[in-house]
Amino acid sequence: MNIVAGLGNPGQQYEKTRHNVGFMALDVLAEEFGLKWANSKKFKAEVAKNSDFILLKPQTFMNDSCQATAAALAYYKLRPENLTVIHDDLDIPLGKYKISKDSRSAGHKGVQSIIDHLKTKNFQRVRIGIKTPGLEKIPADKFVLQKFGAEELKTIKKLIAQIIKEELA
Repeated sequence: MNIVAGLGNPGQQYEKTRHNVGFMALDVLAEEFGLKWANSKKFKAEVAKNSDFILLKPQTFMNDSCQATAAALAYYKLRPENLTVIHDDLDIPLGKYKISKDSRSAGHKGVQSIIDHLKTKNFQRVRIGIKTPGLEKIPADKFVLQKFGAEELKTIKKLIAQIIKEELA
C-alpha cells in the first residue's frame, strides 16, 4: 500500500491555480482508476483509494500539508518511503517535471511542512514545473496563486497525463 498526496489549497478560489497542480494530478489519477473522493475528518483530507494506493488531498492549506500525510501514514502503519508527494515547482519550466527522493524542499512550504513533521526527506516527490517566462518579476507567493492561462492549462493537463502514464499507473 502506498499513499500519493497531491498538494494544493482547498476551495473553489484556488482551483486551476499553479499551486494546485498536485490536486489536479490526483483528480486525473482518481478518474483514471474510477475512484470517488470522500471527505476524511480523521486525515483532514479528501481521500480516494483502492487496494494498491490511497490518494490524499490535504484540506489544511498548503503550509500544513503535513497534518494529513502524517495522519494517513500513521493510520495505515506505513513508512515515509511509502509516500509520494505531487506538487508545483517554481524552478522547473512549465511542461516539464522531475522525480526526486530524499531531497530538500527547495523553499516549497508544503513539502517543508512534511519534511519537518516526518523528520525525514526520504519520500518520493513528483515536481511539476510551473515556471513561466516573463512572469519572474511577480513575487512567488502571488505567482503560485494565479490561475493558469488557457494554453498553460492545456500544457499542464498534457503533462499530468504523461506523468500518470510514465510514473504512476
